[in-house]
Amino acid sequence: MEQPAGGRRPRLVSSLALGQRAWEVTLEWERGLLSWRDPQPPRGRHGGNCFVPASEIIAVEETEIEKQCSSGKWQKMAKPHAFTVYYVKRAQKHRWQCNEVTFWCVDEQLCNQWIQALKELLELQKSRPKQLLVYINPYGGKQQGKRIYEQKVAPLFSLASISTDVVITEHANHAKDNLFEVNIYKYDGIVCVGGDGMFSEVMHGLIGRIQKDSGIDQNNPKAPLVQCNIRIGIIPAGSTDCVCYATVGVTDPVTSALHIIVGDSQPLDVSSIHHNNTFLKYSVSLLGYGFYGDILKDSEKKRWMGTIRYDFSGFKTFLSHHYYEGTVSFLPAKHTLGSPRDKKRCRTGCYICRQSKQQPEEQQKNYGLEHNEDEGGDDWRVIKGKFLAINAVNMSCACPRSPKGLSPAAHLADGSIDLILVRKCSRFNFLRYLVRHTNQDDQFDFTFVEVYRIKKFQFTSKHLEDSDSGVKDVGKKRFGQFCRDHPACCCNLSNSIWNCDGETLDSSAIEVRVHCQLMKLFARGIEENSNDEAIYNQSTVEQLL
Repeated sequence: MEQPAGGRRPRLVSSLALGQRAWEVTLEWERGLLSWRDPQPPRGRHGGNCFVPASEIIAVEETEIEKQCSSGKWQKMAKPHAFTVYYVKRAQKHRWQCNEVTFWCVDEQLCNQWIQALKELLELQKSRPKQLLVYINPYGGKQQGKRIYEQKVAPLFSLASISTDVVITEHANHAKDNLFEVNIYKYDGIVCVGGDGMFSEVMHGLIGRIQKDSGIDQNNPKAPLVQCNIRIGIIPAGSTDCVCYATVGVTDPVTSALHIIVGDSQPLDVSSIHHNNTFLKYSVSLLGYGFYGDILKDSEKKRWMGTIRYDFSGFKTFLSHHYYEGTVSFLPAKHTLGSPRDKKRCRTGCYICRQSKQQPEEQQKNYGLEHNEDEGGDDWRVIKGKFLAINAVNMSCACPRSPKGLSPAAHLADGSIDLILVRKCSRFNFLRYLVRHTNQDDQFDFTFVEVYRIKKFQFTSKHLEDSDSGVKDVGKKRFGQFCRDHPACCCNLSNSIWNCDGETLDSSAIEVRVHCQLMKLFARGIEENSNDEAIYNQSTVEQLL
């Protein structure tokens, strides 16, 4: 071991056995880096220089050697000592795996020295959770949540010395209600095992609990909500896992578990939805009226079909081709960097999201000064029309079938919503718009599609406007009933419903406001080049072992 300079921690360098040969293994405290190099690679092969950042080491354990190596100086070891390092290995398509490498030492003292040094380095990773509260939905998706957790996730948590309290949910809103009762502050995070519905339930419970404890009235649409510093981890096990896909890049339980273990933190914008000063729901992905609301409404009646119900209901809704009349008022996000059409996608370490970090503090300072702005002024825009779809997204809403999502350049934590208005058009043109969600063409490049980056918006259906103004037309009501009985005709119905993160919301008049970085996930956003050779050169190690 090299001597420390100037009081700094030492740099640990040893010749250790990896497989059948001696490797030079180095632990650099200042850089937080474990690396190993083969000084004499076999003829015809390049030398391997492999490294793992301490932030991605999962655990270090002493290992018993049952079989001695039979070549070189290592066969002289009467009783070799060894330790195993478990670390994150990147695979294809943003997947992470738990990999391991075992080093053999000449004597016990050296082995213990390495184990102690590595464990001390892991103790410095303060963002890692030590105690988690886990909610498992055993009924969601293909009803595999409990099995996925027990077989794929729990062993990894145990390896990383994370203690857990597990709750198997028994009914709807079980997790939400439970979060108002337990002592959430003794946990480093909340983990939900299920789909987007399960995540939404945990999110509502956690945000609601924090606001209650802070004395915040959620029914006040202008109240500045208190940030939730307790992170939420998502283990995907549902029919849809949109939030997990948009924040990690893949819906893989092992990958998500490893992001939790290493203590990743990804801030996330949350939109609050109100009606007449009454809180309705929170949304983090899609708030859709018209097309996506009709799909959800129809699919809810066909749960017996499983996940194929979404395809069936989507095709049926497309053929129906209903449009809805209403008024959309919105406040543009003037001070937010970027635009919905700039093609700057949100990725790990996103510059635009980092620049928005101070927004929550400014919202607290400006509380009480936004009254005139909220009442409507020169900055507000009003659009009346006939719409096939009104979509407000906090994130791209990407999924395996739509890799770009509804708004490819939407950001996870920039304090804005992308509002997409699809006006009434022909069925053929609407199909062209939908197809562009699956290819690389600009899906907003249509005369009937408008997209805006906003901070707040309000919507009122024409049916509700007419009701408020006392307009009553018996003939229109009868014609509306005829259309509902014969949905294949292309006409407007009175109302759709809102698709709020995959859950129904019936109100036709809503007020929506985005809260910048209100909560945090155990994630880091989608990595730009997750398979880059420069991350670690693990293939060299695997070839030589």
